[in-house]
Amino acid sequence: MSQQNLALKPTESGPVECLGQTFASEEARREHFLKLLATKLKDSEFRKIDGFPIGTDEDILALSDPPYYTACPNPWIGDFIKAYGTAYDPKKPYHREPFAADVTDGKTHPIYNAHSYHTKVPHRAIMRYILHYTEPGDVMFDGFAGTGMAGVAAQLCGDRAEVQALGYRVRDDGVVLDEEGTPFSKLGARRAVLNDLSPAATFIAYNYNTPVDVDGFEREAKRILKEIEDESGWMYETKHKDGTKRRIDYTVWSEVFTCPECGGEVTFLDEALDADSGKTRDEFPCPHCDATLTKRKVERMFETSLDHSLGGPWKRVKFKPCLIQYRVGKVKHEKVPDADDIATLARIENLPLPKSVPSNRWPIEKMYHGSRIAPKGFTNTHQFFLPRAAQTMGALWQKAASHTNARMRGMLLYFVEQAIWTLSRLNRYRPTGFSQVNQYLTGVYYLAAQHAECSPWYVLGGKASRLVSTFGTMKTARSFAQATTASAAIPLIPAESLNYIFTDPPFGENIYYADMNILVESWHRVFTNTKTEAIIDEPKGKGLSEYQQLMLDCFREYFRVLKPGRWMTVEFSNSQASVWNAIQTTLQEAGFVVANVAALDKQQHSFRSVTSPTAVKQDLVISAYKPNGGLEDRFARQGETEAGVWDFIKTHLGNLPVVKARGGQMEFIAERDPRILYDRMVAFYVGHSTPVPLSSAEFQAGLAERFPQRDEMFFLPEQVNEYDKKRQQMEGVGQLSIFVEDEKSAVAWLRSFLNARPSVYQDIQPEFMQQLGASWKKWETRPELRGLLDQNFLRYEGEGEVPSQIHSYLSTQFKELRNLAKDHQQLRSKAKDRWFVPDPKKNIDVEKIRTKKLLEEFWSYLPAGYSPAALNPNRGDGLPGLTVPVPKIPKGKKLKELRSEAVRVGFKHCYQQKDYQTILVVAEMLPESVIQEDEALQMYYDTAVTRTGGE
Repeated sequence: MSQQNLALKPTESGPVECLGQTFASEEARREHFLKLLATKLKDSEFRKIDGFPIGTDEDILALSDPPYYTACPNPWIGDFIKAYGTAYDPKKPYHREPFAADVTDGKTHPIYNAHSYHTKVPHRAIMRYILHYTEPGDVMFDGFAGTGMAGVAAQLCGDRAEVQALGYRVRDDGVVLDEEGTPFSKLGARRAVLNDLSPAATFIAYNYNTPVDVDGFEREAKRILKEIEDESGWMYETKHKDGTKRRIDYTVWSEVFTCPECGGEVTFLDEALDADSGKTRDEFPCPHCDATLTKRKVERMFETSLDHSLGGPWKRVKFKPCLIQYRVGKVKHEKVPDADDIATLARIENLPLPKSVPSNRWPIEKMYHGSRIAPKGFTNTHQFFLPRAAQTMGALWQKAASHTNARMRGMLLYFVEQAIWTLSRLNRYRPTGFSQVNQYLTGVYYLAAQHAECSPWYVLGGKASRLVSTFGTMKTARSFAQATTASAAIPLIPAESLNYIFTDPPFGENIYYADMNILVESWHRVFTNTKTEAIIDEPKGKGLSEYQQLMLDCFREYFRVLKPGRWMTVEFSNSQASVWNAIQTTLQEAGFVVANVAALDKQQHSFRSVTSPTAVKQDLVISAYKPNGGLEDRFARQGETEAGVWDFIKTHLGNLPVVKARGGQMEFIAERDPRILYDRMVAFYVGHSTPVPLSSAEFQAGLAERFPQRDEMFFLPEQVNEYDKKRQQMEGVGQLSIFVEDEKSAVAWLRSFLNARPSVYQDIQPEFMQQLGASWKKWETRPELRGLLDQNFLRYEGEGEVPSQIHSYLSTQFKELRNLAKDHQQLRSKAKDRWFVPDPKKNIDVEKIRTKKLLEEFWSYLPAGYSPAALNPNRGDGLPGLTVPVPKIPKGKKLKELRSEAVRVGFKHCYQQKDYQTILVVAEMLPESVIQEDEALQMYYDTAVTRTGGE
């Protein structure tokens, strides 16, 4: 489809093409597919699909616009991809390095702000990845699509102005040039399949990605607001001091407490608010007895009234109206509610609620925030709205939902639902310098002591025009995006059919998405099925292991549907090492190979990321690829041989960035470090249930023999020229920043230190001790420096030639030592007792000694009465061994201190011997976090669990 066609307005008349079929009109198309979906919903097996939302057939159909959007699993995804995608062709060349640059994009773009949601990735940030990895017309996928920003990004890759706004240049022939003028992509829209578990999210995604008649929408939105004014305007009238009636912008309600000293009522806003600063005071006097009070000291006051929807008494915290803001012309005025205002509120309170207002009970017992809202008396949806807000919100919803034009109905509901949170009691009052719209805390259900009850015109009055401005410039088309509501782990998509995946999965327990969507989904009457929600959520019985398994299921499905040799970008943010490790481990277990980790700074942060001292301020972006079919075929033939190792490394190096630069300086590419290359190779072998044929030292020696090295990084021969050329233009190469928290990172720090400066013990010791700070893991045995040096490095004892590592350093640091022979006495004297990093080719014996000592340590971790011979069901002699049940070790009997390096060596040894039982027994002895926070240990442990038939 041409770029011009993307900008066409939708029409409800005239022939339309859809999935290879032609219909007389959009309404005919929709009616046809709605009938098919209605039949599908009657199929009990269809409703058993994981993630199938909770709702009636009627409500699901009302929300859907098939085949482009269904508020349930979409039966037409395969047809969509068949119609618009291309089949995998192994002969068609495709190669991309990972997108290695850090990305910064803010949240102020009108598209981003067109609709609020708990989290979003700015569409321009995603566009950079899509342009890098895909061609026009390619089909991409986001299984945790949220509001569908990936779909917006995919379509706007065909918008010249949007692409140029990224800092790229677009030639007349559509070729896109990067900041340095190098061609790397083509202008043109990509197609997107968008999936999310939440109907609230997929409905937003559908509206973001589907064209709409913006002029017609503006007329209808303004008509609805005018009708609300005619019918309910009296509810928001107040008298100015001259007796004229004015429209209220918002009314401030305050929670009422009681004084613990005298029992008198204390209106929080009246007594605690500092009018000058607009902030609440830490201490304030009781208006009755003058006792000094704080918010912690006062006692919550309750009142009971009739709940018309539930037909019984409702006990809740008491609020009272304290302040009204209104306008005379453009001038703002404030007043204390008078008798007429109170009478109006009383009249409204006795009105029956509109039928469109939902009154469903919330599953508070299984909600993380349930303990915060239930004690205040709120258990059902309608209770989160004051009577006046419930009346107007219900009327708005009914008018939008009853529109006869299906696409217009969807857009009007998209417009109206944005008032739900602001019109609810969750909207806080912010006294000075703030609009009172959207003043709820994101990511939490928080009922503040001060609530701003806004009028619908105050909330939505300018929203329609802003949406018209935003959507009027967006170039979208129906056939370029498809949305579905289901678990990301279900097999709806044909195998090897997708060109690229961008995904922004839930971050552990950062945000409870399903819980936070209940308020909006209650109005749609279609709810998230939380059974397969990939999240850590204690009230729902989901811990880290459940989260990890759910993510593994999703990544395995991603791996199945992605074309071989193609890429996936995983945007991730979490402050917990265990969750970060779970993501990386499950990626590798699913079959992906990690090639790069970069940063994505969205500039503005959530409530938690700002207030938590341990929160991650930037999101991390993982670039991972699915190995191509050629590598897999070769691995099947030679995987257990050394040749298989070097075939994987050659392929992997070709998929790594050659150059990373920032601020005029080359950056160290961590994935090209020999130790990380070894870890990736081991993960690939373990993922294929294949023994690893080389030790770390043997691997590093072979690496040095086969591949050129630059700045402690390894490259393919054809990559070196590019790196060398770029390096000449740069100031230097930055070092890998090492955060010392355990023995492994301590050794890495020593290696970096001694590579740069071979030193005697006395010079190393003070520098090393500075690294062993408060970040050291509590279960990790603090190593002696001498022991780490003995087991990992070599010391020149003053005999024979000075090793080249030391000679190179001394000859550059001391003029008098330059041009001396390596066995010169003066040079030998200066080099004596200096520790240095062994040549990889000579490091094998060092590692053998170290491995032996670490294995001895590992065996000591077995509980009393257990031995490797008894535990190993494959003893190596061809005879079946004894399988001993894994003991349940009481918490007090577990190891309090250990060497993680010993556990790594032991787990690897047991894996090679197929001694999975020992892995499980030792794992029981370890503190839980040891495995959760270590990628290698988690990988071996998960393999052992799988091989022994556990869960």
